[in-house]
Amino acid sequence: MDDNTSSSGESKSGLTGLLRGTTPGYSNTDLAGVPLTGMSPLSPYLNVDPRYLLQDTDEFILPTGANKTRGRFELAFFTIGSCCISGAVFGALNGLCMGLAETKDMSWSKPRNVQILNLVTRQGATWANTLGSVALLYSVFGVVIEKARGAEDDVNTVVAGTMTGVLYKSPGGIRTAVRGGLVGLALTGGYALYNNWHHLKGSSSHSRY
Repeated sequence: MDDNTSSSGESKSGLTGLLRGTTPGYSNTDLAGVPLTGMSPLSPYLNVDPRYLLQDTDEFILPTGANKTRGRFELAFFTIGSCCISGAVFGALNGLCMGLAETKDMSWSKPRNVQILNLVTRQGATWANTLGSVALLYSVFGVVIEKARGAEDDVNTVVAGTMTGVLYKSPGGIRTAVRGGLVGLALTGGYALYNNWHHLKGSSSHSRY
């Protein structure tokens, strides 16, 4: 039994020596120069250099000349498509409500179904065309203003929205164009205010103190 105990002790000591031999040694001087801000203390017995665990740079690679955020031109396609789809869905639901209201005195028959279907398709196409046109004008103005100013901020959003309202309502006359511009200014100004609400709230709280 003493032989078994001695053999198990020798195997444990051999395994410990093997682990110590494969583990790279780091002196206290090497580990003292490694900043551990935001990290838990690392064990000196880890088989990894702690310096490789620090991520001070971005973990993705961008193509040459590419920006970290998408610009107006990249977002234009998404804006136009989403507005067209939203307009079609809203118009279809509006046409369905109108069709049910206009044919409520009729019995369920083929003429009633055809009339409801006509209203659904007509309203869906109308609203999709309207919102798609507005989104197209807004995107074009946004891209042009961004290229002209060389900057991307909320000023581009407000100016593009105002010019979109003016141009879209310009066939109705000067007063209608001014009203359209005010509507565009109100909508884009509200969006810009909502988008920067946290910054405004934070700055106001700091100004109090």
